Amino acid sequence: MYSANQGIPGLPDLTHPTELIQIGSQLLPAFLFLVFLIIALGVAIALISFALRAHPLDQKMVVGEWTIHYSKLLWGLQHLTLVLILLVAGFFLCSTLSNRYHHWEQAKVAQVAQSVAGDKLEQIVPQVRYVTQEPFTYTTQVDGKIVKVNDKREVNRLLSLAGSQVQVKLDQSTDVQNRSAVYRVDYSAEYKVVNRLNNIDKFFFEAQPPIGYSLLSNYKVERDRTRLESVEPGNYSFAFQLPPGEETSFRVTYQAQGGPRWVYNATGQLLSNFRLTATANFAGADFASGIIPSETKADGRSTQFTWIFDDNVSVKNPFGVFTNTDPIRQTGILPRLLLLAPALFLWWILLLYLSIPISLRNVAIAASIFFACLLTLTYLSRFMNPVFAWTMLSAILLMLSWGLGYSRSASLAAIICTITGAILPVLGLLVPFSGLTLSIAGLLSVIWLAVRHWYGWYKLQPNDQ
Repeated sequence: MYSANQGIPGLPDLTHPTELIQIGSQLLPAFLFLVFLIIALGVAIALISFALRAHPLDQKMVVGEWTIHYSKLLWGLQHLTLVLILLVAGFFLCSTLSNRYHHWEQAKVAQVAQSVAGDKLEQIVPQVRYVTQEPFTYTTQVDGKIVKVNDKREVNRLLSLAGSQVQVKLDQSTDVQNRSAVYRVDYSAEYKVVNRLNNIDKFFFEAQPPIGYSLLSNYKVERDRTRLESVEPGNYSFAFQLPPGEETSFRVTYQAQGGPRWVYNATGQLLSNFRLTATANFAGADFASGIIPSETKADGRSTQFTWIFDDNVSVKNPFGVFTNTDPIRQTGILPRLLLLAPALFLWWILLLYLSIPISLRNVAIAASIFFACLLTLTYLSRFMNPVFAWTMLSAILLMLSWGLGYSRSASLAAIICTITGAILPVLGLLVPFSGLTLSIAGLLSVIWLAVRHWYGWYKLQPNDQ
């Protein structure tokens, strides 16, 4: 498995025990230091009170005021400690979800890439080869003298095909690992050969089977309905004679199975009177290598591609059929949202603190609802559009946020804080215009706080305080 599929490097993951031990060893000293600091401050106030016991008036003025501030500090530390605990726990939860979702996205991308890449069935255009003698000159040494020798040697030359009529039927199935497509190919081709040479009548028709097949069956080469036998077993070279000016035809048929593409490779040869008809009996078929077909016909789940070249045409790239897949867009959006989720939670909870009275119990419940909605969003987005999923979850979050207030006015304030501090920021990280949406959410948040505290347009009732 590729390392890219293991998650985002450097992020803590709650599914890794070694990371949990390291995180605990780092957080425990900080927590003990905070507890020791609070206890030391309380002990210091007690000692000062004990030292001023002989002066009751000074003791009441100094220690009493400090005791009030210490009580407020303890109240504030309770809320701060709870928020920090929820923030740290939420960060670890979101980082774990981000790693898992990144792993799932990379695995999905690798699966799609494997379905359209990798092995392929590649049919090479047949060749008509003949052997001729050509003069050549070389030098040698005879009796200490350099002698120039004129001789002849045999060289291989190719005769262009006079016509090609190729028909291919492609069926698709899934392999045993259920990872990629497998093509079943039914190949039938008629090749026309014309001897335009004056003094050559012996040729070899070389028709190689497709490259990359996993199974090849019923491979036959026929000349004028007579089956030919190869010169050597496994060589796929067939000898034949053709007088000058005469023509003949060859028929090549086979069935094969192989990887998720089928292409025809002309190997740079000139194609004349060429016609290739590929019928793909499955959905999502498209033409490969950018060689646009002359005709395309779609009939239900079947698509027929036809390439027609009447005159001499040189095609450099292999062309054929592959299974088209829907492109994977907007990857990395959920991992980014999950990494920023603790900051969004802090944004929302601060708005609540600055807007309505909120208890420790309500803070814990609100945090649980927020992170539960994000957890649900993470897994719902695997099956549906994330924006649509968050819209449904936002309705649930708004209904539950109504209970944060002890009256109608406080509940409306909680709803406004939830919209500007939680729903819009999360939505901003899901849509393409993230910067604009987050800016609007931030502007609405500060407008709400200004209206709430500066201008007194929205005041809570005394029973809300």
